[in-house]
Amino acid sequence: MIGQFFRENKYVAGVWLFLRVYLGWSWLTAGWGKVTGDFNAGGYLQGSVANPVMSGEALMYPNYVSFLEGIAIPNADLFSFMVAWGEVLVGLGLILGVFTSAAAFFGVVMNMSFLFAGTISSNPWMILISMFILAAGANAGRYGGDRWVLPYLKSVVFKNRNNEKGFGGANLKEAV
Repeated sequence: MIGQFFRENKYVAGVWLFLRVYLGWSWLTAGWGKVTGDFNAGGYLQGSVANPVMSGEALMYPNYVSFLEGIAIPNADLFSFMVAWGEVLVGLGLILGVFTSAAAFFGVVMNMSFLFAGTISSNPWMILISMFILAAGANAGRYGGDRWVLPYLKSVVFKNRNNEKGFGGANLKEAV
């Protein structure tokens, strides 16, 4: 019942619009500063390995530390590019309401990466808001570009789906 309310109610879509723009602006401003500045994630990645999240004497996320050491740090320039532009694209997607669910999902992925590295900041709030946006599905983009983009993509992707499987109206008429 609550899921249907989140996904279909046009008044709740206004709440999603507000939350979407707020969250998108947070991502866009964080990313824009990185894209236009001299951002390099190498120091952050090194710091995350040097000072990992611990529980007593044990590493909390040993697989994540191994990932940082073996993949992220050697490719710090690539990761710097991906983080900066990822934040900008997540922000634009949320603000414009285009591919809203995908933008919220990738925002959660980035926030979880920051949490695994030990950065708390506003990440839990951003994840919580993103989870509500994900639960809202297409209704979160009702007052945004998803209103036109999603139906268009659906019509293009599934254009001949029924006819190819012999279930479409054209094939039925030919059979009779």
